[in-house]
Amino acid sequence: MNKFDPATAIQRLDGRDACRGVNPSISDSATFTFPKAHLMTDTFHGETEGYFLYSRHWNPSNLSLCNALAAMEGTEMAWCTGSGLAAITCALLHEVKSGDHIISSMTTYGGTFAFMANYLKKFNVTCSFVNFQNLDAVKAEVAKYPQTKVLYTETMNNPLLRIANIPELAKIAHGIGAKLIVDNTFTPMIFSPYRLGADVVVYSMTKFINGKNDCVAGAICGSAEYINSLIDVNNGTCMLLGPVLDPMRSSSILKNLHTLHIRMQKHSENAMYLAKRFKEVGFKYNYPGLPEHPDYELFKSMMNDGYGFGGMISIDMGTADAASKIMEIMQEKGVGYLAVSLGYFKTLFSNSGKSTSSEVPEDIQKEMGMSEGLIRFSVGLDNDIEATFQLIKESVEESRK
Repeated sequence: MNKFDPATAIQRLDGRDACRGVNPSISDSATFTFPKAHLMTDTFHGETEGYFLYSRHWNPSNLSLCNALAAMEGTEMAWCTGSGLAAITCALLHEVKSGDHIISSMTTYGGTFAFMANYLKKFNVTCSFVNFQNLDAVKAEVAKYPQTKVLYTETMNNPLLRIANIPELAKIAHGIGAKLIVDNTFTPMIFSPYRLGADVVVYSMTKFINGKNDCVAGAICGSAEYINSLIDVNNGTCMLLGPVLDPMRSSSILKNLHTLHIRMQKHSENAMYLAKRFKEVGFKYNYPGLPEHPDYELFKSMMNDGYGFGGMISIDMGTADAASKIMEIMQEKGVGYLAVSLGYFKTLFSNSGKSTSSEVPEDIQKEMGMSEGLIRFSVGLDNDIEATFQLIKESVEESRK
């Protein structure tokens, strides 16, 4: 268990602007002026501080959010994007060229899987998918593909909730001069992958970080050298592909970020309660916060103290039809919503194989151990979690009649 406190790191920042407002002002400008002509030129070359060129590159609102994200992650810098997938794809594209290889965890978000397995073929970039719980298999894959430039994983993978051994994966990647890129969307504040050895940390801020499901946004966190290379005006992937986040959304997410620690604690508390109750009644459940989970000890060895084991939990109902019936009844009873995404203040649930992992071919779903009846829950901030459990239990019982 680690002593780093992401919430305190954010709280120690002085977020005031020049007008001394307690919240930074929203910069409603696409372009910015310079008092001297040479300052524009110097800013184009990245040789100034405190000046802004064009909002696709930087703007004051995005910078305020990025400073807070960097503090939370323990990185030197961060950069925010218009979606989580934009953060993932830009981070990956920035590291590879034609002929290069990526090794990814077999279990990963469907959109990420599709990008690596399908889209990157256009650029003659290959990708292989490996069981990252088996470090020997990862090492064997690295030996097989010496042109590997990236190892990619999710800290808590989607939707099977297995935990990546970030320190060991970092050693493997760095041993061949590759980068370890980690998606920490499921576990902000709970884990600090950069501090554990990852080179780049990416997020879909749509989820827990923002927590309201009212926007899509992403983030890339890393060293100053890395972030500056992403936004270099001549070669920067983010600068040239242009996935910038709107400053109005940046301002909104920044305010929500200051309650993230409270929300993560409650999400974790509620998910832990459901896990224990699911165990009592004999549901086939999966939650990494109980000792029977295969990665429980690994989780404890890497986690930051005080945020729990996360708000994601699943139950296996055997078949997709059974899962569908249960979800429909749960929605009718007010458990939450049958919807994709996660990190919302209400509980969300979906059948992963037919939704967020549907891009993953069925044979690979089976190989990774995903049941067709898997229901993934993003547990909400319910005040009476016992009442929520009773509604879930009733839904399961009614579906079997």
